[in-house]
Amino acid sequence: MDKNRIFNPGGDDAVETRSIIKGNTTGLFNLNAVRYPWAKSMYQLMIGNFWVPEKVGGLSEDAIMYRGLAPAEQRAYRGMLSFLIFLDSIQTVNLPNFSNYITSPEVNLLLSIQSFQEAIHSQSYATILETVVDAREREGIYYFWRDDEILKKRNESVGDIYQAFQDNPNEKNFFRALIGNFLLESVYFYNGFAFFDNLVYASKMIATGRMISYIRRDELTHVVLFVNIIKEIRREFPHVYDEKVFLEMFKMAIEQEIVWADHIIGDDIPGITKQTTRLYTQWLANSRLEMLGIAPMFPEATMNPYKHLEAMADNNSEKTNFFESTVTNYTQSSSMNGSWDF
Repeated sequence: MDKNRIFNPGGDDAVETRSIIKGNTTGLFNLNAVRYPWAKSMYQLMIGNFWVPEKVGGLSEDAIMYRGLAPAEQRAYRGMLSFLIFLDSIQTVNLPNFSNYITSPEVNLLLSIQSFQEAIHSQSYATILETVVDAREREGIYYFWRDDEILKKRNESVGDIYQAFQDNPNEKNFFRALIGNFLLESVYFYNGFAFFDNLVYASKMIATGRMISYIRRDELTHVVLFVNIIKEIRREFPHVYDEKVFLEMFKMAIEQEIVWADHIIGDDIPGITKQTTRLYTQWLANSRLEMLGIAPMFPEATMNPYKHLEAMADNNSEKTNFFESTVTNYTQSSSMNGSWDF
């Protein structure tokens, strides 16, 4: 696969000739006529989600609460933050490279917004660490993986997929990087999110939970973005889409997520057990597969064991419902003319 040219005078920006990858555009962002209507809707919502961590107050109270957490809660707090920091860091670096092979300007625009949001998330974690934990602990949280072999393997598994595509950008590696992005956004964050929700439910670390809720709202848009990219690849380039590879990667990701959550949380945190971790991760997996029209991988996992935490998880129900029920089930159109703003 070839990278997009910065400026391609011989390109063709006509809507009917555009494609999600392997297109021949000029490099101009002509957003008055788009091929993918879902991108217009997502643009409005992603821009509408704008926030900055400095506006989220209360972290000084969390600093007092943190010192009162049980040792197991403090360890999980540090470990989960470390993994979330890694995920957003690697996405900020990876997304521009991935976008170089997307040939729809409206989708490139969304990936640019996503990259910006991931950078905001990194700043958010820095704000949490600066305020909540002692300066002597911060370095250990950023580099928790250096002393934790399970976390190191998790980070390497993500990094290796992205690095393979950067080193050898062929169709096979592109597809694996695409699924790697989807798994990161749709699965890897969520046991961490559940841990922080669980603390808030127990009236602990309230401001950290509020910050995480804003991050989660952004991540939901990223999930839907990659769901739609995968759908377009499947429709336009069926020879690139490989469901066997997808399911193999997906199953491995779920297993890794359960191992990690059991390792960092286990049965030591009130409200979370190894059983609920497994049920939640499998239930989440089924819901993500459903977004792509794929049968459940874990038919026995029919309920969210953290149902009582959903009210805190949904800090923007109107947008969440829109994404879950509308964007992922849009009606495909070959073109959509008209203003970008509506």
